[in-house]
Amino acid sequence: MEASQAASQATGDALALRGDNLVKRFGAVTALDGVSFTLGRGEILGILGDNGAGKSTLVKILTGFHQQTSGTLHVDGEEILLRSVDHARALGIECVYQDLALANSLSIYHNMFLNREIVRRGPFRLLDHKQMRARAAQCLDDIGVHVPSVDLPVERLSGGQRQAIAVARAVYSNAKILLLDEPLAAMGAREAALIIDLIMRLKEKGGLSIIIIMHNYAQTLDIADRILLMQRGRVTYEQRSANTSVAELMDIVRREYRAMRDTLAR
Repeated sequence: MEASQAASQATGDALALRGDNLVKRFGAVTALDGVSFTLGRGEILGILGDNGAGKSTLVKILTGFHQQTSGTLHVDGEEILLRSVDHARALGIECVYQDLALANSLSIYHNMFLNREIVRRGPFRLLDHKQMRARAAQCLDDIGVHVPSVDLPVERLSGGQRQAIAVARAVYSNAKILLLDEPLAAMGAREAALIIDLIMRLKEKGGLSIIIIMHNYAQTLDIADRILLMQRGRVTYEQRSANTSVAELMDIVRREYRAMRDTLAR
């Protein structure tokens, strides 16, 4: 794991997250088979792989939805077994999934504070809409997300704007580690550019470590500092983005596919 060691040294051994030999079994099925990785503070790590590579299972472990069968996780240098999604969030780990989990009929500011609404003091505990509007607008402005009004219902936004709102909500919750599950899926070039710009602004602000789960190799190499390629539940390649290419990654995938096909043909 030379690339992991180089990444650790490059960040002064300041790792936000580390996984060592993670294994996850579902009965007789092994979804993760000894996955190790590091995520430096302020780093963007791209995780690539086809369907069934183990990416979703890894994300569910990192968010506390599943617990690994064996192996260890370290958050800020401390070994942690994530017991639940709430436990992971308490440690500053937030995930934005493909479905975004937004309430389309509610306003932008309502979605920003969904399940953590601000209430006024007093016996009736009424929602403080004014404060939520102001804070939502400030948060969006801070990370460069522009919308006509935070009162707009989410259903009136474009796909790229909805993704930006979901990311902003995670960032506003004081995330230290942000997991983005296929953030550019089914987006056109213009909307993908909006989200890529947002991710790069978050990196420039500092203090946030990001893992991006992707299928598109070219986009990932443009965004991520370092990439992991997962195949059949294993990390089969790891390198700094500047030191690899789409052609090299595709060649690795083809070799693995041919090896698997030859094995099955025997």
